[in-house]
Amino acid sequence: MMQPIDLPDAEQLLTILAGQLKPVINSETALVGIHSGGVWMMERLLPMLGKNMKHGRLDVSFYRDDFGQRGLHQDTLPSQIPFDVEGRHIILIDDVFYTGRTIRAAMNELFDYGRPASISLAVLVNRGGRELPITPQFCAHDMQLPANRNLQLMQNAEGRFYLTLEESQDV
Repeated sequence: MMQPIDLPDAEQLLTILAGQLKPVINSETALVGIHSGGVWMMERLLPMLGKNMKHGRLDVSFYRDDFGQRGLHQDTLPSQIPFDVEGRHIILIDDVFYTGRTIRAAMNELFDYGRPASISLAVLVNRGGRELPITPQFCAHDMQLPANRNLQLMQNAEGRFYLTLEESQDV
């Protein structure tokens, strides 16, 4: 039986994250959302940041180190990076940071497009459990969850974000 955990308000966290990002954005910055929650967040962050920014989307399914075990998900989408990555300051956007493996896959894919000047990571929630020397530079909320819990960002019919917590089947 899962113990109840109070989850933060995802909409408030998005506002906090936008406030953290606004001061570091300049004309050489581009946002890249990781499918799917990171793309949803990026789409909401763009107008909040008040700038016409270069942006793109990554689906890292083919770049994951567990691709052979997980296989290809039915909702795999093509990555879209419609700008020159070379020399640009990239801010990767993801919803929940866990082990760092998704971010490693995203960086591998980004380098296929060119060599960025820098890559930063912005996440809504860092849930603990890092396995690689990767950590978010921008994070709206830190919490510790056991490995058997799965934290996900969801959208309701009105497009508002909320967080859900489930027992993980993978552990």
